[in-house]
Amino acid sequence: MKLSSQNTSERTDKSQQSLKNMLIMDFARQKITRLFQDAGIIIEGENDWDIQVHDERFYNKVLMKWSLGFGESYMDGWWDTRSLDQLVFKMYTSEIEKKNKNLPGKIDEYKARFINQQTKFRAQKVAHVHYDLGNDLYSKMLGDTMQYTCAYWKKAQTLDAAQLNKLDLICKKLHLQKGEKVLELGCGWGGFAKFAAENYGVEVDAYNISKEQVEFARKRNAKLPVTIHLADYRDAHGTYDKVAAIGLCEHVGYKNYPSLMQVAHRCLKNNGLFLLHSIANNFSTTHCDPWFNKYIFPNGMLPSVKQLGEAMENLFVLEDWHNFGPDYDKTLVAWYNNFEEHWPLFQEKYGERFYRMWKYYLLSLAGGFRARRIQLWQVVMSKGGVPGGYESVR
Repeated sequence: MKLSSQNTSERTDKSQQSLKNMLIMDFARQKITRLFQDAGIIIEGENDWDIQVHDERFYNKVLMKWSLGFGESYMDGWWDTRSLDQLVFKMYTSEIEKKNKNLPGKIDEYKARFINQQTKFRAQKVAHVHYDLGNDLYSKMLGDTMQYTCAYWKKAQTLDAAQLNKLDLICKKLHLQKGEKVLELGCGWGGFAKFAAENYGVEVDAYNISKEQVEFARKRNAKLPVTIHLADYRDAHGTYDKVAAIGLCEHVGYKNYPSLMQVAHRCLKNNGLFLLHSIANNFSTTHCDPWFNKYIFPNGMLPSVKQLGEAMENLFVLEDWHNFGPDYDKTLVAWYNNFEEHWPLFQEKYGERFYRMWKYYLLSLAGGFRARRIQLWQVVMSKGGVPGGYESVR
């Protein structure tokens, strides 16, 4: 009798737990369905941006983790959409987050307030996780220029042409002259150094913490007056006519913006120019999106006007501020098309989950730029001011 009573009690507990789980699932389904419906996104709808759910766990994971859960559940194949970039565009333009302020995601904000996430030691993480993935993958995705920053599509029809446009634009904005010495803080695969040395006759010193990129950049620039240092940007020293930081600021962190400006100022001659090329936010924050922080750019974040302005105070004269964020939408779509075309070469090496992660990364960012939620800035500063004034280049 005691054993029978115990079994009955266990079955009752399991039944109650099952009912509780069903109620939680139903609440999550209704909440998330309404949330997306208010943004013009229909679960099981017929529009290209609508969501098709394959696993019911999707609802609770998104409700509990929001951005992180949304990206992870896509990686796991729990949902799909015919147009990821359009889906994210709809989410941003509907201001879904502002209308739902109780959504999770505050932990990263609190951590960033008290911890410098981009010390020299922590800065190494993004190199290992992202930039050291393999030059073979990046070479197919990025094209001949191996440029991993926004292209400039004015009068350009192809990705390579638009990237060469970007490099030339930077050189012209820096007013490069033959024989000058240029410092590059964060150099990727050495594309800017190569272009500037070959086309403008300058000497370049560049700093980078990614071993894979540095090895590639050194081979690429072996016959040019270019020196690639495997070192943190904060280790830069010497005196230069011009300084460039192209795609570095996204990894610097708000606690270190003053350090970046001070390095550039310290290394720059009087009246010299410093160009900063960076993805940027419309508002000040202290952390990266949780999904991007975990899977793509560990410890990264995007600067705001206020944050950069405060960092450059008493150091630089602001000469020019150029925003061509919509060009990044085109750039990311071009990268995705290259990635998709060449994926069969990497399928066995990286696997399906990586494929979905990379697709989510490229197309969700494209949607963000399309919605004008994030920007691309080229900021030109001078040390002491350009005599007679600076002539802007577009």
